[in-house]
Order: sequence, then C-alpha cells, then structure tokens
Amino acid sequence: MKEYIKMIAVLSAITAVCGFLLASIKTGTEERIEEQILLNVKGPAVNQVLKSSTNDLIKDRKEIVINDKKYVVFVGKKDNNTWAVTFESGGGGFGGDIGVMVGYNLETDMLTGIGITTHKETPGVGSKVTGNLFTRNFTDKSITDIFKIKQDGGVIYAVTGATISSKGVCSAVQKSIALYPEIKEKILEE
Repeated sequence: MKEYIKMIAVLSAITAVCGFLLASIKTGTEERIEEQILLNVKGPAVNQVLKSSTNDLIKDRKEIVINDKKYVVFVGKKDNNTWAVTFESGGGGFGGDIGVMVGYNLETDMLTGIGITTHKETPGVGSKVTGNLFTRNFTDKSITDIFKIKQDGGVIYAVTGATISSKGVCSAVQKSIALYPEIKEKILEE
C-alpha cells in the first residue's frame, strides 16, 4: 500500500512539474508565435492588399475595439498620409473557416483587394480561391457592390468546382464591409 501512495505522489509531482514547464514555455513563446503569424501568415496578404504603401504595414498596425471585439487593423500610408486600411474577416468554406484580409482605400471607399490568410479547403479545388484569378475579382470594387457569386446575383465569378469556397470568401468580404465604416471612423479620428 505504501508503494502505491509513493508511486501516486511521484507521478503527481512529475505531472505538476511538467504542467508548470509547459505553461512557462507557452507564456514565454506567445509573443514570438504571434510575431511569426503576423510576418509569415498575415504579412504576405497584408502586403499584397496594400502593395503601394510606403510604410512598414506590420509595425504600423493598430488595435481597434468594436462591440467588445478587438480587430487588428493594418494602416497603409503614402508619404506619411494614411490612404488605406486592411483587416481580417472570415467566412465559412467547404473545409472550414476561410480567413480573408480585405483592403480599403479610405478616400474612394473602394476595395484595394483581398488576400487569403487561412483556409482548409480541398487542395487543387477549393484552394484555388487563394489564386490571383479569383482574388482579382475583388480589386477596385465599390463597397456598395453586391459581393456574391454571379449565379446568386452578385459581381464575383466563382471558382469552377469550388462554389462553397467562393461563397465563403464573399461572405467574409460582406462581413468586413459591415465593419468598415466604424473602422474607418476610428482610424481617421487618430
């Protein structure tokens, strides 16, 4: 009986030490992981959407709170004047959520473009929504346009065989457009 108690005590101690170490590692690496996600996942989409900006888009990002939810907004500048913003939105695709970075020209209220940040769509089919043939459908469109696929009465050509993925991206853009006026107002206040 003593051996069982001793074994339970040793296992409990090992578990406690391992739990403490894992929690410490997670806390110690959180900032670095967030930085890597910004640089390697969101960064390419941000740079694609606001490609004519002359500032460091990652460094000049701002955090905006709307309805108790935080949004990371990347601010594009030309000659130190704010001209555009981009922020991430999401829509449901065939394989799960699709993360979409949507850019806006603050002067014209036109989309500067979109970039896909995350997706779990079928390789070779739904994943084609990440390609330029599809994403260029969103460049230089007004926020008043109907961001649905053509067969649903919108202005976007769907990817053949990936209708659900195309609709997911359109949904993300529509959600983004709903937030855009509030984000624009807060950015221009600063």
